[in-house]
Amino acid sequence: MVKPLDGLLVVSLEQAVAAPMTSRRLADAGARVIKLERPEGDFARGYDAVVNGLSSYFVWLNRGKESVVVDLSRAEDRALFEALLARADVFIQNLKPGSLARLGYPVEELTQKYERLIVCSISGYGDTGPYAERKAYDLLIQAESGLASVTGGPEAPARVGVSVVDIAAGLNAYEAILEALIARGRTGKGADIRVSMFDCMAEWMTVPLLQGENGFPPKRAGLAHVSISPYGVFQTADNVPILISIQSDREWRTLCREVLEQPELATDPRFATNVARVKNRPETDGIVAKWFAERHHQAAIERLAKAEIAFARVNDVAGLSVHPHLHRVAVNTEKGPVEVPVPGAHVLGTSVAFGPVPALGAHTEAVRREFLG
Repeated sequence: MVKPLDGLLVVSLEQAVAAPMTSRRLADAGARVIKLERPEGDFARGYDAVVNGLSSYFVWLNRGKESVVVDLSRAEDRALFEALLARADVFIQNLKPGSLARLGYPVEELTQKYERLIVCSISGYGDTGPYAERKAYDLLIQAESGLASVTGGPEAPARVGVSVVDIAAGLNAYEAILEALIARGRTGKGADIRVSMFDCMAEWMTVPLLQGENGFPPKRAGLAHVSISPYGVFQTADNVPILISIQSDREWRTLCREVLEQPELATDPRFATNVARVKNRPETDGIVAKWFAERHHQAAIERLAKAEIAFARVNDVAGLSVHPHLHRVAVNTEKGPVEVPVPGAHVLGTSVAFGPVPALGAHTEAVRREFLG
């Protein structure tokens, strides 16, 4: 099967999560991705060793790539790097700001020398401003951007439980590269793409930012919604947490009539509108909590489903592992196949199959022979 990016060569001088996410998406779409690693390897290889002795992060982010070990302080490795760039369509890097220039490869010079090359640089805060030279990692940007301040319960800020900043930056970079490839098809010219992790998360924070600047600073509400009620977690009689979401007054009326069996609440002025329900949240939630507390979770779920009320069980990773909607694909590694979740988008009529996760330096000699002779 021919994939959309078959024939494209991507060179990635990458580490950790953000840039590897970008290049993995390109590899999934059919591009040939040559991953350049230090002699000690991408440090994400050492984040844990829980997948048959391999890092869960590395297995997740590096399938379908070729691993080539380089030391850009050595002349022969610099020659290989330059030979790769001369034939590449895309170059991705997320070194500390200024590192590539100190190695003798300023991005501006690369884009002048290789006119068709699309260069994508991922950094913490971009290339200008007082924080441009700072190291930046996912949790640091979660804190700096205000994301942590709107995450968690009332008692304290919290980290989002996955590397959301890195993922956001990686996917922003992936989208920008695809746009640049389309533009290059029209103009013949590459692009110089700069992705700031802080910018990515600040853009995601638009709603809390606008709320705060207009006098309504958001409050942490855990698994509740600060602007909608009832929208939160309720415990059943057998202690199963179920989250329900009432998005409109029409849905509230349905809940009162078909689930709570208290139709009079639909017109009670304390609860008839979302504004009123939020104002009287303790009473609103108390009524719903009482109903759940008197029922086994299966009976509650059946009633909610029949009334077409939006709900979800509050699963842990064990629950996700056996979830009926979890779709997996097998990816080969040096320690055997690993079943991982498939990406969210799938093109009908195509099969889901991805390349293996490379061992450190597995392709070094073959790539040297191919590009240097």
